[in-house]
Amino acid sequence: LAASCTMEPLRRAALETMMPVWILLNTVSGMKAVDDAMEELATEKEAEESHRQDSVNLLTFILLLTLTILTIWLFKHRRVRFLHETGLAMIYGLLVGVILRYGIPATSYHNQTPPSCSLKEGPTTTLLLNVSGKFFEYTLKGEINLKEIHNVEQNDMLRKVTFDPEVFFNILLPPIIFHAGYSLKKRHFFRNLGSIITYAFLGTAISCFVIGNLMYGVVKLMQVVGQLTDKFYYTDCLFFGAIISATDPVTVLAIFNELHADGDLYALLFGESVMNDAVAIVLSSSIVAYQPSGANTHMFDASAFFKSVGVFLGIFSGSFVMGAATGVVTFTKLHCFPLLETALFFLMSWSTFLLAEACGFTGVVAVLFCGITQAHYTYNNLSEESTKRTKQLFEVLHFLAENFIFSYMGLALFTFQNHIFSPIFIIGAFLSIFIGRAFNIYPLSFLLNLGRRHKIKGNFQHMMMFAGLRGAMAFALAIRDTATYARQMMFTTTLLIVFFTVWVFGGGTTPMLSWLHIRVGVDPDQDLQPSGDRQSKTKQESAWLFRLWYTFDHNYLKPILTHSGPPLTSTLPSYCGPLASCLTSPQAYENHEQLRDPDSDLIRNDGDLTFMFGDTAITANGAGSTSEEALERELDSREQELLSRGTRLVFPIEDHI
Repeated sequence: LAASCTMEPLRRAALETMMPVWILLNTVSGMKAVDDAMEELATEKEAEESHRQDSVNLLTFILLLTLTILTIWLFKHRRVRFLHETGLAMIYGLLVGVILRYGIPATSYHNQTPPSCSLKEGPTTTLLLNVSGKFFEYTLKGEINLKEIHNVEQNDMLRKVTFDPEVFFNILLPPIIFHAGYSLKKRHFFRNLGSIITYAFLGTAISCFVIGNLMYGVVKLMQVVGQLTDKFYYTDCLFFGAIISATDPVTVLAIFNELHADGDLYALLFGESVMNDAVAIVLSSSIVAYQPSGANTHMFDASAFFKSVGVFLGIFSGSFVMGAATGVVTFTKLHCFPLLETALFFLMSWSTFLLAEACGFTGVVAVLFCGITQAHYTYNNLSEESTKRTKQLFEVLHFLAENFIFSYMGLALFTFQNHIFSPIFIIGAFLSIFIGRAFNIYPLSFLLNLGRRHKIKGNFQHMMMFAGLRGAMAFALAIRDTATYARQMMFTTTLLIVFFTVWVFGGGTTPMLSWLHIRVGVDPDQDLQPSGDRQSKTKQESAWLFRLWYTFDHNYLKPILTHSGPPLTSTLPSYCGPLASCLTSPQAYENHEQLRDPDSDLIRNDGDLTFMFGDTAITANGAGSTSEEALERELDSREQELLSRGTRLVFPIEDHI
């Protein structure tokens, strides 16, 4: 009892001593809990504000497209042709860019000098920081100019409306390029295939090197007058020549289509623009791959040059094979479910682009030839409803993607943070692209006319020279890399070139057609030319190489890959009978039997081909070229009438010519 009484004061004294410590610990833990709660609340508010800002950004672009569509309707209703929809989209983008840049007050929160640190290996893409025991991850957004160091967050919207360049390449470009191949008018395209390939490959290479060398002279002039503030190498000039050589005469082609201009001129311009986009992107990749050995990495080196040529050939051929192969193997057996059939067709078409990019090839080339191949083979295997759906689907996607890109071009002129405006470089670039275009069109046209029976007339050449507009592909290639001083100057100049060519040259297309006396009012699907010109074209189309390919395609590939063409049992040797029966679909046999039906609109008897148009029978025998020409002219004038009556053609008409 005495010991207990003695310990009580000691316990009481200890409790009184520990009480302030306990209260202090509770206070600290309470303050920490409050701080954590406040931090979580701030994070939630920031996330909510970011979500709201993203919604406003997307709404801005949707309103831009909506306004563009309504104005297009008004222009079509009033028959206004001086401004195309793409030029209109750029104007609306410019207006919104001005509002975002100068009409919204700044929201700067960064007023202190940033902390300094030194890295031995330069800036890293990801940074991990330990802040009071918590680890935070930061990603690299890019270099900031010293003048704007205190205005990093000048406006959140300006930063967020600047899209990742991969969005253009992986989402917006594929439907544009695929639609170009899928909607290709094969008759006029293959009629001028040799000229198109010459302009696209050789012409683009000539334009690239002419522009690159002229711009290198401009850069040297800038260096002499003191206008060059950073490095600008010869390879940078060639890269600029490659990306700016990608033509996109979408405005001119739209007016051609509306006015029904000459079909061959349309095919030359359309084919060149489609093919040279693919060539330009592979050419730019080859220039980037040019890496000479030794200390001076920007001088000419023969081994590096031939390596770049090998890269070009390898990438282009690999992309071509991959696109054609995926287009050929796109089979759909879902005729009873058109929605599923259309969805599968769409996904397999888009996956071609991504597959090529993942394998190190070029998705633009792959998806272009995938579209051409699918239009030639897979389209014939789709159900009637799916054929309409796929054409409409890709047409809508192409329209929206293209106008979105042109709207973003106008917006980027004011929202992009690293523009470099150099008057000498800009003026030199304008002069260089005109000279490069002239070196492309006129000499190659002269050489092509030496071997063409149907010459490329002078007014056609002038129109092709005038129609060398720049557009979505040049912009997408320029914005893909804006990390250096040279690339930023290229991007700014490319934007201005696109604006000028779309507005001035696109708006002057109709007067130029009249001034050059180029015929209009011609249906592209009905080439109503005099018989002499028609005969020369028929002979031109009958070149042995294309006739050999056509025979192989019609007799072997189409029966295997589609339900069109004769069954393989009638084209392969008799000893291949089991294989032919296995590879020929039952529907191909049905179509072949329908040809023998005397009530059918398409009859084949003893080697003669007869088309029935009501009570009119048109027959061509296999031996006479005159009968083929007469039949083709008659088909050109009656094809639409036949289809409008709901007649089902078993084989594509051009397969019989």
